[in-house]
Amino acid sequence: MLNTGPEWRAFTTTENNSRARTGLALSYTLYDKGLSTIFRPDRDANGNLLDHDTRIKMARLRRFDNRSKIDETWQRNLSIAMAELDRMATALHLPKNVKERSALIYRKALKKDLLRGRSIDGFVGASVYAACRQLKLPRPLKELTKVSTRNHSEVARTYRLLLKELQLKMPVDDPFKFIPGIASKLKLNQSTERSAIDILRKAAKRRGLTGKDPRGLAAAALYEASIMNDDKRIQKEIAMAAGTTEVTLRNRLKGIETLLHD
Repeated sequence: MLNTGPEWRAFTTTENNSRARTGLALSYTLYDKGLSTIFRPDRDANGNLLDHDTRIKMARLRRFDNRSKIDETWQRNLSIAMAELDRMATALHLPKNVKERSALIYRKALKKDLLRGRSIDGFVGASVYAACRQLKLPRPLKELTKVSTRNHSEVARTYRLLLKELQLKMPVDDPFKFIPGIASKLKLNQSTERSAIDILRKAAKRRGLTGKDPRGLAAAALYEASIMNDDKRIQKEIAMAAGTTEVTLRNRLKGIETLLHD
C-alpha cells in the first residue's frame, strides 16, 4: 500500500503548520477558488532581506496583482456573492457540502450570463435552495428567504429560472425527512414521532404517497399519531410548523385514513 501522507513528521501543531507546504484545499466558495497569489515585498523565499530596487519592484508587482484580482467584473461579482453565501450558510447552519454545491450552481448561472440585470443576492438565495433540494436537506423556501436580503417571490422566481436555464433535476421530496423537524418544533414525544413514521410506511406500502405534498403528508401523519398517543396538537399548530395549510393537512389526513382503514 502507498502512503499518500507527507514524508516528514511533526509532534506539535506549530511544528505541523511550519512544515506543511500546501495551502487551503480548492473551494468553490472562495471567489478565486483558494488559488490566491501572495507577494512578499521585503524578503525572499529563504527569509533574507531584498535590496532596495527589488523591494520596490516586488511592491509594484503585488499592487498590480491585487488590482487584477478585483478588476474583472465577474471576479467582483463572485467576491460579493460568496460573502453573501457565507452569511446565509452561517445563519441557516448549512453543512460544507451544501455550501460548496450552492457556490457551484451560482458559478454556472454566472457563466451562462443569467445575472445580467438581476440581483446577486436573489441568485445566491435561489442557489442555496437548489443545493438543499439536490442534497435532500430539509430547508423550506420560507425559512431561507427569512435570512435572505431579497423577498420570497423574487427568490422563488429566480429558483424557477435556474431550474429552466441550467436544466437542474431535483429529487422528489420524501415526507419521512420532514417528520423530525416538525416534531421538534411541536415538542412532540418520540413515541408520537415513531408512530407518524409507521403511518407513512403503511401508506407508502399501499402506494398512497405518490404525487402528494410531502409536508402535508408529514403533518397529517403527525396529527394522526398525536391523537393515537394522546399527545394532541391542534391542526393549525401542526400546519404552521410544517409550513403548509390546514386545508392541505385535512385533505392528506382523509387520504391516509382511507388507506389505513381499507
